Amino acid sequence: MILLALSLAYAGYCALCLAMNRHHSDTFGAPPSARRARLLRGIGGLALALSFTLCVMARGAPLGSVLWVGLLVAAGLLLVLLHPYAARLCVGLAIGAPLLSLALLPFA
Repeated sequence: MILLALSLAYAGYCALCLAMNRHHSDTFGAPPSARRARLLRGIGGLALALSFTLCVMARGAPLGSVLWVGLLVAAGLLLVLLHPYAARLCVGLAIGAPLLSLALLPFA
C-alpha cells in the first residue's frame, strides 16, 4: 500500500508540474490549454489526497501523516531529478507506476 501511496504522490506532483506553462511546453512543445491546466491541477490534487488517505489507512493518523510527508519528499526529489533530463519519461512513469502498484497490491 505504501508503494501505491508513493506512486500516487509522484503522479500528483507530475500532474501539478505539467499544469504549469513552462513544464508543459518543455514536455509537449506547447503550453496547456486552460481546460487542460485545470484538469491537471484537479488530477494532481486528487492523487495527493488519495496518497494521504492510503498512508493514514496503512499506519494511522499520526504516523501516516509523517509517512506521507516523507513520501512527498521522495516523490518530489525523483521528479526534480528526472524531469530536466527525461521529461517524457516522467509522464510515462506517472501513468505506469500507479498501475503497476495496483497490480502488485495483492502480493504485498
